[in-house]
Amino acid sequence: MAKLTNSAEEKIRKLRKKYGIYPKVKQIDTLAAEYPAQTNYLYLTYNGESDDINSKSKARNSKQYQISNNKNFKRFEHLNLENSDSFRNSKYESVFSENRKVEIRNSQNDRKVIVLGSGPYRIGSSVEFDWCSVTCTQTASKNNLSTIIVNCNPETVSTDYDMADRLYFEELSLETVLEIYEREKPFGIILSMGGQTPNNLATSLSKNGVNILGTKSTSIDQAEDRNKFSNLCDKLSIDQPVWAKLKNLKEALTFAEKIGYPVLIRPSYVLSGAAMNVAFSSEDLAIYLKLASRISKEYPVVISKYYEEAKEIEIDAVAQEGQILCSAISEHVENAGVHSGDSTMVLPAQKLYLKTVTQIENIAQEIAKNLKITGPFNIQFLAKNNHVMVIECNLRASRSFPFVSKVTGVNFIEVATNAILNINQIPNTKYQILDYVGVKAPQFSFSRIKGADPILRVEMTSTGEVGCFGDDIYEAFLKSLLATGVTLPKKSVFVSLAGDENKVDFLDSAQTLKKLGLKIFATDGTSKFLKSKGITSTKLYKIHEHKKPNVLDFLHNKKIDLVINIFDPYFKKEFDDDYLIRRSAIDFGIPLLTNMQTAELFVKAISLKKLSDLKTLPWSQYITP
Repeated sequence: MAKLTNSAEEKIRKLRKKYGIYPKVKQIDTLAAEYPAQTNYLYLTYNGESDDINSKSKARNSKQYQISNNKNFKRFEHLNLENSDSFRNSKYESVFSENRKVEIRNSQNDRKVIVLGSGPYRIGSSVEFDWCSVTCTQTASKNNLSTIIVNCNPETVSTDYDMADRLYFEELSLETVLEIYEREKPFGIILSMGGQTPNNLATSLSKNGVNILGTKSTSIDQAEDRNKFSNLCDKLSIDQPVWAKLKNLKEALTFAEKIGYPVLIRPSYVLSGAAMNVAFSSEDLAIYLKLASRISKEYPVVISKYYEEAKEIEIDAVAQEGQILCSAISEHVENAGVHSGDSTMVLPAQKLYLKTVTQIENIAQEIAKNLKITGPFNIQFLAKNNHVMVIECNLRASRSFPFVSKVTGVNFIEVATNAILNINQIPNTKYQILDYVGVKAPQFSFSRIKGADPILRVEMTSTGEVGCFGDDIYEAFLKSLLATGVTLPKKSVFVSLAGDENKVDFLDSAQTLKKLGLKIFATDGTSKFLKSKGITSTKLYKIHEHKKPNVLDFLHNKKIDLVINIFDPYFKKEFDDDYLIRRSAIDFGIPLLTNMQTAELFVKAISLKKLSDLKTLPWSQYITP
């Protein structure tokens, strides 16, 4: 309505309230109108004359409520619902089974707390955040609070009937959340568990008088707004890539020329790195700036120096009033430049200097203190030559919180919820030095997206993830890749390396492949390089060359077990040519590796581990001392 009338949502909302137009709360009928439903499945509608529930009344806990208060059920009064055995054996069990679960689930405590879920599943927002929302809700229930979940995704666990005392099956919009908040009158609302979507509502909800539990909305805005957060880092003397907030293309081009390409374009308040890109030229910069300004219209776009060959590191932590309660430092297998959701994460970190770890811990504590963080947060870092720089900070649960909780044995979300609710007795948050390694690997769905280039960039493309444990990084890494559908090569590998630097970097891996007895197929330039280093390979022509033997024919006839295609963004023509190879590998179901660090680790792992070396153990056996 605001768009149609060229007005603002707030004005429409005030006008609607002025005329007494409010939505009604209705229950979702799970019994097909055969019997009166008493469920906690709720939704809002303007197409109703009365509410199905009374949000002001105390939650009921009487198992016989439905019989004593509903005249349609008077004929069932002879049943003893307190005696579960006699009820279970009666012919009326199916009538009451679902309703009894709802009634038993309700809490008698008037203190309500709303937890916002993650909304629809999409790239950047998936089951990881639903796990956080559910764990948060369960922890609140353990603390004798009446819980209310707002979410609109039927695929989630949070929308199961027994997860909360009340479930509003609604979109996560400002208007809807405000209506539910004003109707239920909870003592507060938790935004930090559902990912970016609920976090984006923080400022608007706060302006409307909503009590946000945990980190304050002003701090959330200071972290989400690239300009404000960069200013904070400068104020605290925390190193970060050289940056600038620029008003127009001319200023952007001047800044990029001054610091040198490549540069990173970074919009604010976006999910999964949307419209984030690396510009290697002025032409790239012009295109990407236009896209970023369209995606993030209300907030500034920041341009910063993009560092190549740098390691990326993350810290997931929980704080209370600015004091960190627990934390876990993970490293990415891939160098910086791959979105954290697409990266392969290793915990505990295997290749970090003690000095680097100390710097990260100190920076995290400094940021937590200055932003007065209460609840979960995540900070991403660059590390190069033992020099640490901050990339960004998210004042919410990250998608790696379930992973670090499983690996360490400490439930970070339970700790975070207790901190948010100001529970005095925080559970033990310390974990011992781990004698095993956990690896989180991305799951991609390129085979279902026709024509998509299966390359890893700063914008997220994965649709899921897997986590595996092992005695060392090689076992855990191989397990994780196998779990995503990658198969081990038995006879042959195809290798295409763009640029001299990539060829040199992969040399040791190529020698290892040869020692493993695998036949190497390669493109012309890669084949010549390998030959100069004493490694024999069979040359295959690229698809566009239309010559024989052609890589497309070998992929189609399943003569290649693995494709390693390492691109170089400076070689634009090779990048476009190799797209056909990458896409064909996906279309023919051939495992594909496009990142140098991932490929090197994979080759190393298959040289050290056989399938028979990979243990199958339950999670509990790893985390139990």
